[in-house]
Amino acid sequence: MKSSAKSSGKGTHPPVDEVVVALTNGAKEDAHAVFGVLRTAFACDRAADDIPREVAERRPTVWIATYDASHMRRKPGPVKLDAPLTATLQGGYAAVDSMRKTLASVFTVRDIGTAFGDQEEEIQVRLESR
Repeated sequence: MKSSAKSSGKGTHPPVDEVVVALTNGAKEDAHAVFGVLRTAFACDRAADDIPREVAERRPTVWIATYDASHMRRKPGPVKLDAPLTATLQGGYAAVDSMRKTLASVFTVRDIGTAFGDQEEEIQVRLESR
């Protein structure tokens, strides 16, 4: 049975429908494209005009956004990336699975690693243009 209970704020677990997405090892333009795909499909904590920026040119940059994967708003269309990038998805099992399937509908998704927890999981994937 799928639970849609939300966190009361007293515990340390995020709501089971939220997925935190961290993008690394890619260009800010590609990060913006991936976030746009996910924003088309799911509600996001960031505005559409919140464009990823480089913080320091010599250090790796991580771009992060949180999505509500409880229901898909619209199916995203095709998007091209200039180069592959790495995405880490963390959240409830069903939410992460829904997010991964959405990404796989637009990009080639290659699994890098998975960590399982009691209530949530974290997966790391490589996203590439089809």
